[in-house]
Amino acid sequence: MYKLFYYPRNASWAPHMLMVEIGLPYELILVDRKANAQKSESYLKLNPTGRIPVLVDNERVIHESAAIGLHLCEKHPQSCLIPELGSSERASFFQWLFYLTSSLQSELMVYFYPQRHTENVNEVAAIKSAQEDRITEMFALIDSALEGKDFLVGNRVSMCDFFLFMLSHWGSDLPRPPLSFLHLGQYLKAMAKRPSVVQASALEGTNLDIYR
Repeated sequence: MYKLFYYPRNASWAPHMLMVEIGLPYELILVDRKANAQKSESYLKLNPTGRIPVLVDNERVIHESAAIGLHLCEKHPQSCLIPELGSSERASFFQWLFYLTSSLQSELMVYFYPQRHTENVNEVAAIKSAQEDRITEMFALIDSALEGKDFLVGNRVSMCDFFLFMLSHWGSDLPRPPLSFLHLGQYLKAMAKRPSVVQASALEGTNLDIYR
C-alpha cells in the first residue's frame, strides 16, 4: 500500500486525486503544517527539502509533486493518464506539465510568499501586485488553449488536468480568479464533478461549492 504524506490543498492534492483516479490502495498521513511538522527531524529524513508531499512506495521514497505523479502514472499505465510513448500528444503533455509545475506554480509561490523575495518590507505589496498580473496572463493563456476542449491534452483526462485543477484552486482569491475565464471556468466546473476529484477533496475536507 502506498503512503502519501499530505496537507489539505497543498501540492499533495494533485497526487491524491491521481491515486483515487487510478484506484490505488493508499494511506493518507497528515503532515501538520500549522505545527511546522514538515520541518521535523522525522519528516526531514523522508524529504530533506522540508516540503509536502512525500510518497512512500515500499522501500522507495519520492518527493516533489510532479515526480510523484509521473511515478504513479508510469507504474500504472492502464490508467492512461500519460499519452503513449511515440504518440503525437506526448510532447504536448510534457510541455503543459512543465509549464504548470515550473512556471505557473512557481509564480503562484512568489504571489503567496512575496516577503521571501525581498529584504525590504516596503516592496512586498509591489511584488504581490506584479505577480497578480503575471499569473492572470498565464491563466489567460491556458483559457485560450482550452477553447473547444474538455481536457488540456488530447481528448481524455491526463495527469495535467489534476495539476491544473489544483493550481487553479490555489488562485481562487485572485482579483481575476480562474473561474472567471470562460473556457477555463467551464473546464474547472466539469473537473470538480469528476468522482476522483470529489472523493479526494472530501477526504481532505476541501469544499468544492464554488464550482457549482
